[in-house]
Amino acid sequence: MARFQDLAVLQSVACALAFVLLGSNPAMVEAYPAAWDVTTWTDSHVTFYGASDGIETMGGACGYGNLWWRGYGLETAALSDTLLNDGLTCGACYQIKCNIASGGYSTKWCYPSNPTIQVTATNRCPPNWDRPTNAGGWCNPPRTHFDLPLVMFERMAQAVAGIIPVKYRRVPCVKSGGIKFFLGGNPWFNLVLVYNVAGGGNVKNMQMRGDKTVWYTMKRNWGQFWECPIGFRGQKLSFIVTLSNGQVRVINNLTTELWYFGQTYEALTNF
Repeated sequence: MARFQDLAVLQSVACALAFVLLGSNPAMVEAYPAAWDVTTWTDSHVTFYGASDGIETMGGACGYGNLWWRGYGLETAALSDTLLNDGLTCGACYQIKCNIASGGYSTKWCYPSNPTIQVTATNRCPPNWDRPTNAGGWCNPPRTHFDLPLVMFERMAQAVAGIIPVKYRRVPCVKSGGIKFFLGGNPWFNLVLVYNVAGGGNVKNMQMRGDKTVWYTMKRNWGQFWECPIGFRGQKLSFIVTLSNGQVRVINNLTTELWYFGQTYEALTNF
Protein backbone atom coordinates (compact mmCIF):
# COMPACT_ATOMS: atom_id res chain seq x y z
CA MET A 1 0.00 0.00 0.00
CA ALA A 2 2.85 2.38 0.82
CA ARG A 3 4.25 1.96 -2.69
CA PHE A 4 0.92 2.99 -4.24
CA GLN A 5 0.75 5.99 -1.91
CA ASP A 6 4.28 6.96 -2.88
CA LEU A 7 3.36 6.66 -6.57
CA ALA A 8 0.32 8.86 -6.05
CA VAL A 9 2.47 11.48 -4.34
CA LEU A 10 4.98 11.42 -7.21
CA GLN A 11 2.19 11.84 -9.77
CA SER A 12 0.78 14.79 -7.84
CA VAL A 13 4.20 16.42 -7.70
CA ALA A 14 4.68 15.87 -11.44
CA CYS A 15 1.31 17.46 -12.25
CA ALA A 16 2.04 20.42 -10.00
CA LEU A 17 5.46 20.88 -11.60
CA ALA A 18 3.94 20.79 -15.08
CA PHE A 19 1.44 23.46 -14.05
CA VAL A 20 4.20 25.67 -12.69
CA LEU A 21 6.38 25.27 -15.76
CA LEU A 22 3.64 25.49 -18.39
CA GLY A 23 0.26 26.52 -17.05
CA SER A 24 1.54 29.44 -15.05
CA ASN A 25 3.66 30.70 -17.97
CA PRO A 26 1.53 30.90 -21.13
CA ALA A 27 4.50 32.18 -23.12
CA MET A 28 6.12 28.75 -22.82
CA VAL A 29 3.21 26.98 -24.47
CA GLU A 30 2.25 29.67 -26.97
CA ALA A 31 2.73 28.48 -30.53
CA TYR A 32 5.20 30.32 -32.75
CA PRO A 33 3.57 32.27 -35.60
CA ALA A 34 3.57 30.59 -38.99
CA ALA A 35 6.36 31.59 -41.35
CA TRP A 36 4.01 33.78 -43.37
CA ASP A 37 2.82 35.63 -40.26
CA VAL A 38 6.07 36.58 -38.50
CA THR A 39 6.24 40.26 -37.53
CA THR A 40 9.79 40.21 -36.17
CA TRP A 41 12.81 40.24 -38.47
CA THR A 42 13.38 36.63 -39.59
CA ASP A 43 16.11 35.03 -41.71
CA SER A 44 15.43 34.08 -45.32
CA HIS A 45 16.89 34.53 -48.83
CA VAL A 46 15.92 36.30 -52.04
CA THR A 47 16.62 35.81 -55.72
CA PHE A 48 15.30 37.72 -58.74
CA TYR A 49 13.58 36.78 -61.97
CA GLY A 50 12.87 38.52 -65.24
CA ALA A 51 14.27 41.67 -66.80
CA SER A 52 13.96 45.27 -65.67
CA ASP A 53 10.61 45.73 -67.45
CA GLY A 54 9.05 43.10 -65.16
CA ILE A 55 7.04 41.38 -67.91
CA GLU A 56 7.87 37.95 -66.50
CA THR A 57 6.29 38.91 -63.17
CA MET A 58 2.83 39.56 -64.64
CA GLY A 59 0.05 37.03 -64.10
CA GLY A 60 0.97 34.53 -61.45
CA ALA A 61 -0.53 32.18 -58.90
CA CYS A 62 -2.60 34.83 -57.09
CA GLY A 63 -4.71 35.66 -60.15
CA TYR A 64 -4.02 39.39 -60.25
CA GLY A 65 -3.10 39.34 -63.94
CA ASN A 66 -1.52 42.58 -65.12
CA LEU A 67 0.04 43.93 -61.94
CA TRP A 68 0.22 47.46 -63.34
CA TRP A 69 -3.53 47.49 -63.97
CA ARG A 70 -4.20 46.15 -60.47
CA GLY A 71 -2.06 48.83 -58.84
CA TYR A 72 0.75 46.60 -57.58
CA GLY A 73 3.35 47.50 -60.18
CA LEU A 74 6.67 45.77 -59.59
CA GLU A 75 6.66 46.10 -55.79
CA THR A 76 5.77 42.42 -55.61
CA ALA A 77 7.24 39.03 -54.78
CA ALA A 78 6.83 35.38 -55.64
CA LEU A 79 6.80 33.32 -52.42
CA SER A 80 7.95 29.78 -51.76
CA ASP A 81 5.21 27.32 -50.84
CA THR A 82 6.19 27.56 -47.17
CA LEU A 83 5.22 31.24 -47.26
CA LEU A 84 2.42 31.26 -49.84
CA ASN A 85 0.31 28.79 -47.83
CA ASP A 86 -1.60 27.36 -50.83
CA GLY A 87 -2.41 30.87 -52.04
CA LEU A 88 -3.94 32.12 -48.80
CA THR A 89 -1.04 34.55 -48.32
CA CYS A 90 -1.76 36.29 -51.64
CA GLY A 91 -2.08 40.02 -51.00
CA ALA A 92 -0.02 40.05 -47.78
CA CYS A 93 2.78 42.59 -47.46
CA TYR A 94 6.37 42.13 -46.31
CA GLN A 95 9.39 44.25 -45.59
CA ILE A 96 12.75 42.82 -46.66
CA LYS A 97 16.34 43.94 -46.13
CA CYS A 98 19.79 42.43 -46.60
CA ASN A 99 21.10 40.38 -43.72
CA ILE A 100 24.56 41.91 -43.91
CA ALA A 101 25.48 40.63 -40.46
CA SER A 102 25.25 37.04 -41.69
CA GLY A 103 28.50 37.50 -43.59
CA GLY A 104 29.37 35.33 -46.55
CA TYR A 105 30.40 36.15 -50.10
CA SER A 106 27.01 37.25 -51.44
CA THR A 107 26.49 39.96 -48.80
CA LYS A 108 29.28 42.00 -50.41
CA TRP A 109 26.79 42.98 -53.09
CA CYS A 110 24.31 44.47 -50.59
CA TYR A 111 24.32 48.26 -50.40
CA PRO A 112 26.04 49.56 -47.24
CA SER A 113 23.01 51.72 -46.40
CA ASN A 114 20.97 48.48 -46.19
CA PRO A 115 17.65 49.89 -47.45
CA THR A 116 14.35 48.17 -46.62
CA ILE A 117 11.87 47.38 -49.40
CA GLN A 118 8.18 46.53 -49.11
CA VAL A 119 6.43 44.08 -51.43
CA THR A 120 3.04 42.43 -51.87
CA ALA A 121 2.75 38.66 -52.36
CA THR A 122 1.40 38.15 -55.89
CA ASN A 123 2.97 34.95 -57.20
CA ARG A 124 4.39 31.53 -56.36
CA CYS A 125 8.02 30.48 -56.50
CA PRO A 126 7.69 26.76 -57.36
CA PRO A 127 9.97 24.05 -55.97
CA ASN A 128 12.77 22.67 -58.11
CA TRP A 129 12.91 19.06 -57.03
CA ASP A 130 15.87 18.36 -59.33
CA ARG A 131 18.10 20.56 -57.20
CA PRO A 132 18.98 20.41 -53.49
CA THR A 133 17.59 23.16 -51.27
CA ASN A 134 21.02 24.75 -50.81
CA ALA A 135 22.05 24.62 -54.48
CA GLY A 136 19.32 25.83 -56.80
CA GLY A 137 16.22 24.48 -55.06
CA TRP A 138 15.80 27.78 -53.27
CA CYS A 139 12.00 27.52 -53.10
CA ASN A 140 11.86 23.89 -52.03
CA PRO A 141 9.99 23.24 -48.77
CA PRO A 142 10.63 23.83 -45.96
CA ARG A 143 12.63 26.89 -47.05
CA THR A 144 11.15 30.37 -46.88
CA HIS A 145 12.15 32.30 -49.97
CA PHE A 146 11.26 35.43 -51.95
CA ASP A 147 11.79 35.67 -55.71
CA LEU A 148 11.73 39.37 -56.61
CA PRO A 149 11.38 41.40 -59.78
CA LEU A 150 14.83 42.56 -60.83
CA VAL A 151 14.13 46.22 -60.01
CA MET A 152 13.17 45.33 -56.43
CA PHE A 153 16.26 43.17 -55.95
CA GLU A 154 18.40 46.06 -57.20
CA ARG A 155 16.97 48.37 -54.54
CA MET A 156 18.79 46.22 -51.96
CA ALA A 157 21.81 44.82 -53.79
CA GLN A 158 23.66 44.66 -57.06
CA ALA A 159 22.30 41.96 -59.34
CA VAL A 160 25.80 40.47 -59.58
CA ALA A 161 24.68 38.30 -56.69
CA GLY A 162 22.17 35.66 -57.75
CA ILE A 163 20.96 35.04 -54.21
CA ILE A 164 21.41 37.04 -51.02
CA PRO A 165 20.58 36.41 -47.37
CA VAL A 166 17.88 38.69 -46.02
CA LYS A 167 15.60 39.33 -43.11
CA TYR A 168 11.86 39.72 -43.61
CA ARG A 169 8.77 40.53 -41.59
CA ARG A 170 5.03 40.81 -42.18
CA VAL A 171 3.68 44.37 -42.16
CA PRO A 172 0.30 46.04 -42.80
CA CYS A 173 -0.43 46.84 -46.43
CA VAL A 174 -0.94 50.46 -47.45
CA LYS A 175 -3.10 50.86 -50.56
CA SER A 176 -4.65 53.80 -52.35
CA GLY A 177 -8.44 53.86 -52.68
CA GLY A 178 -10.95 51.22 -51.72
CA ILE A 179 -11.07 47.42 -51.96
CA LYS A 180 -11.62 46.40 -55.59
CA PHE A 181 -13.75 43.59 -56.96
CA PHE A 182 -13.43 42.25 -60.49
CA LEU A 183 -16.69 40.47 -61.34
CA GLY A 184 -16.18 37.44 -63.55
CA GLY A 185 -18.36 34.44 -64.34
CA ASN A 186 -21.78 34.11 -65.95
CA PRO A 187 -25.44 34.60 -64.92
CA TRP A 188 -25.36 31.36 -62.90
CA PHE A 189 -21.82 31.47 -61.52
CA ASN A 190 -19.85 34.34 -59.94
CA LEU A 191 -16.05 34.37 -59.92
CA VAL A 192 -14.83 37.44 -58.05
CA LEU A 193 -11.24 38.64 -57.84
CA VAL A 194 -10.66 40.80 -54.76
CA TYR A 195 -7.58 43.02 -54.72
CA ASN A 196 -6.08 46.33 -53.59
CA VAL A 197 -6.68 45.21 -50.01
CA ALA A 198 -4.99 47.24 -47.27
CA GLY A 199 -4.37 46.24 -43.65
CA GLY A 200 -3.71 42.52 -43.35
CA GLY A 201 -3.86 42.27 -47.13
CA ASN A 202 -4.77 38.61 -47.56
CA VAL A 203 -8.43 37.60 -47.62
CA LYS A 204 -9.43 34.50 -45.64
CA ASN A 205 -13.18 34.52 -46.17
CA MET A 206 -15.73 36.17 -48.45
CA GLN A 207 -19.51 36.42 -48.38
CA MET A 208 -21.79 37.74 -51.10
CA ARG A 209 -25.45 38.59 -51.48
CA GLY A 210 -27.93 40.39 -53.69
CA ASP A 211 -30.47 42.80 -52.25
CA LYS A 212 -33.11 40.07 -52.60
CA THR A 213 -31.10 37.19 -51.10
CA VAL A 214 -29.42 36.11 -47.90
CA TRP A 215 -25.66 36.09 -47.40
CA TYR A 216 -23.83 33.24 -49.16
CA THR A 217 -20.38 32.09 -48.06
CA MET A 218 -18.06 32.08 -51.05
CA LYS A 219 -15.50 29.40 -51.79
CA ARG A 220 -11.93 30.26 -52.74
CA ASN A 221 -11.39 29.02 -56.28
CA TRP A 222 -7.68 29.81 -56.62
CA GLY A 223 -5.36 32.65 -55.65
CA GLN A 224 -7.69 35.48 -54.66
CA PHE A 225 -10.58 34.40 -56.90
CA TRP A 226 -13.72 33.60 -54.93
CA GLU A 227 -16.77 31.79 -56.34
CA CYS A 228 -20.49 31.71 -55.62
CA PRO A 229 -22.89 29.60 -57.76
CA ILE A 230 -25.91 31.86 -57.31
CA GLY A 231 -27.65 34.10 -59.85
CA PHE A 232 -27.67 37.76 -58.78
CA ARG A 233 -28.53 39.56 -62.03
CA GLY A 234 -30.70 42.61 -61.54
CA GLN A 235 -29.74 42.93 -57.87
CA LYS A 236 -27.44 45.23 -55.93
CA LEU A 237 -24.35 43.29 -54.83
CA SER A 238 -22.89 43.38 -51.32
CA PHE A 239 -19.82 41.68 -49.85
CA ILE A 240 -18.30 40.84 -46.49
CA VAL A 241 -14.50 40.60 -46.60
CA THR A 242 -12.60 38.91 -43.75
CA LEU A 243 -8.81 39.00 -43.56
CA SER A 244 -6.53 36.41 -41.98
CA ASN A 245 -5.89 38.75 -39.04
CA GLY A 246 -9.62 38.91 -38.27
CA GLN A 247 -10.31 42.33 -39.75
CA VAL A 248 -13.78 42.54 -41.34
CA ARG A 249 -15.38 44.98 -43.76
CA VAL A 250 -19.04 44.91 -44.80
CA ILE A 251 -19.52 46.53 -48.20
CA ASN A 252 -23.21 47.11 -48.74
CA ASN A 253 -24.52 47.93 -52.21
CA LEU A 254 -21.18 47.86 -53.98
CA THR A 255 -23.08 47.98 -57.26
CA THR A 256 -26.44 49.19 -58.48
CA GLU A 257 -28.94 46.75 -59.99
CA LEU A 258 -27.25 47.35 -63.35
CA TRP A 259 -23.80 45.79 -63.18
CA TYR A 260 -21.73 43.84 -65.71
CA PHE A 261 -19.43 40.84 -65.76
CA GLY A 262 -15.89 41.73 -66.77
CA GLN A 263 -15.97 45.03 -64.86
CA THR A 264 -14.19 46.18 -61.69
CA TYR A 265 -16.07 47.89 -58.88
CA GLU A 266 -14.35 49.83 -56.11
CA ALA A 267 -15.65 50.06 -52.56
CA LEU A 268 -15.68 53.33 -50.66
CA THR A 269 -13.76 51.72 -47.82
CA ASN A 270 -10.61 49.73 -47.13
CA PHE A 271 -8.81 48.32 -44.11
